[in-house]
Amino acid sequence: MGDFGFQTGEWRVRHRKLKQRLVGSSEWVEFAGTCRAFEVMGGDANVEDNFLDDPAGAYRAAAFRRRDPETGQWSIWWHDGRSGALESPVQGGFQDGLGTFLAKDTLNGRPILVRFVWSDITVTTARWEQAFSADDGATWEVNWVMTFERVA
Repeated sequence: MGDFGFQTGEWRVRHRKLKQRLVGSSEWVEFAGTCRAFEVMGGDANVEDNFLDDPAGAYRAAAFRRRDPETGQWSIWWHDGRSGALESPVQGGFQDGLGTFLAKDTLNGRPILVRFVWSDITVTTARWEQAFSADDGATWEVNWVMTFERVA
């Protein structure tokens, strides 16, 4: 199995995300969701299908991950049904059970860094978080956390 083999299967997901990002907000929104993930291309790619029961409006989302066979680094693309745009990929990999992935992006017209971190990975649980930095990585604001619990 590839690096994302742990995620293969069905999951209940608890979402916690900031209402507003990079404005000093401390107001969080919590909601449930589901995730189904599977490996393709012999473990060198992974597809994730999500349902997010966001109070602002439920939606579907997908992630596609691909490992570069030359570098071993992963690229992760996220797309959700709220827009037609495909996000730029975050890139990175796993070391000592921790997956860290970074990308340059923009938020409200200003440049930011985006970081995804996969952690607390077990047979039945996993944790993903997203953070943004407006100061080139000197400080990070975690703005979305997903806690995964495997469906038996």
